[in-house]
Amino acid sequence: MSSESNITIIQSLSHEGRGLTSIDGKVTFVDGALPNEKVILKNIKKHRRFNEAEVAEILTPSPMRVLPPCPHASICGGCSMQHIAMSDQIDFKTKIVQEQLQHFGKVSPEEWIQPIVGHTLGYRRKARLGVRYVHKKEKLLIGFREKSSNFLADIEQCLVLDPRIGTRLRKIADVILQLSCYTDIPQIEVAASDAVVALIFRHLKPLTDNDIQRLKQLGKDYQFDIWLHPNAPLSVHKIWPEHTPEKLSYFIPDHNIEMQFHPMDFTQVNHEINLHMIQQAIDLLDLKPEHDVLDLFCGLGNFTLPIARRVKQITGIEGSQDMVNRAKENAAHNQITNTLFFAENLMEPNKNASWLNKKYDRILLDPPRTGAKEIIPLLAQCEAERIVYVSCNPATFARDAGELVHTHGYHLTKIGVINMFPHTSHIEVIALFTSVKRKKSHGHRQANISEII
Repeated sequence: MSSESNITIIQSLSHEGRGLTSIDGKVTFVDGALPNEKVILKNIKKHRRFNEAEVAEILTPSPMRVLPPCPHASICGGCSMQHIAMSDQIDFKTKIVQEQLQHFGKVSPEEWIQPIVGHTLGYRRKARLGVRYVHKKEKLLIGFREKSSNFLADIEQCLVLDPRIGTRLRKIADVILQLSCYTDIPQIEVAASDAVVALIFRHLKPLTDNDIQRLKQLGKDYQFDIWLHPNAPLSVHKIWPEHTPEKLSYFIPDHNIEMQFHPMDFTQVNHEINLHMIQQAIDLLDLKPEHDVLDLFCGLGNFTLPIARRVKQITGIEGSQDMVNRAKENAAHNQITNTLFFAENLMEPNKNASWLNKKYDRILLDPPRTGAKEIIPLLAQCEAERIVYVSCNPATFARDAGELVHTHGYHLTKIGVINMFPHTSHIEVIALFTSVKRKKSHGHRQANISEII
């Protein structure tokens, strides 16, 4: 293919942030390209229904384009949008949510609220980092995969990771190279709290005493908690510091709450955004002291406990008994007594569960990527006036929004984007649904009062 035939103008962005164009009538995804840019393509991979390409040269740059803050942005797959101005990233994510709502839910919101945004670097407190020794390079790599590849990117640092870990990848790699089984350490789980960073080393072969001492020294040198994740049946366990509590914690200062968690527990990746998100959910719920609230997919109580500070009672439901236990422990730790927690598989909910067969004033939903389609049909019987839905998948959210609006008598009143993962195409949203029935009955009551007067 000649270089001239490789020249094209990018038409739009795909949902994952790649440029889209048509070459000889066939859709081509162009990594690193932006709408309206004139570019020269390279490395085209042909598929039956589409092609893939990369940018060889930008002939006419887009106004959206900025210089990526990270020197590894062109190769590392951890971020896909560092070349896009942050305001344009937010606009892109908002547009995707709008399209998904129309396509999957056939619904539009009454109001778009301001996006939840924060710092765009050094934000990531949770990550699973790949580890691999590359014989050809004689180098041990730690980080994320390359773009469109299963190979690990050769990076020296990660600017989106919490700097306590992101600036020390080479230091950690140097220690792993000293281990007897350095080729059998496939990954490191990172879990950072306000005060501590925990590193959980997955190892496929047993560690020697010298290996363990080297990892402990790493913990001493950089104030890391060091954990090991051996093969089953051995469990994940902490080796450094010794004789200290295993749990990490983060604070929710506006509600005077300390949330304790195990490093392998699910917690929000972006702590700053999480605090804003909690407050936004509380504001949208419009809580009153007499309210009875239901929190579905409650995890360790991230929303439950702040809400509990403002209402009569809140019931949290979570599929994992371990997480339910953690939520109960957090309630006790914070001296919160108006909570109830139940373990329930919300993908196969028990229609006769005691917690489901009662009325609630407010409901909060924070499901996984698969959404909440199994539980939504059962929520109508709860007769909540307001439902706040937090989602990490616009497509399943849009599907569920359509169900709430078209089948169960709710308005999609407000919605906004949550920029939980800056510089990536990952999109989260928070939305308020209000009951049509409650609005109508309230209006009817007011009319009767007026007539009596």
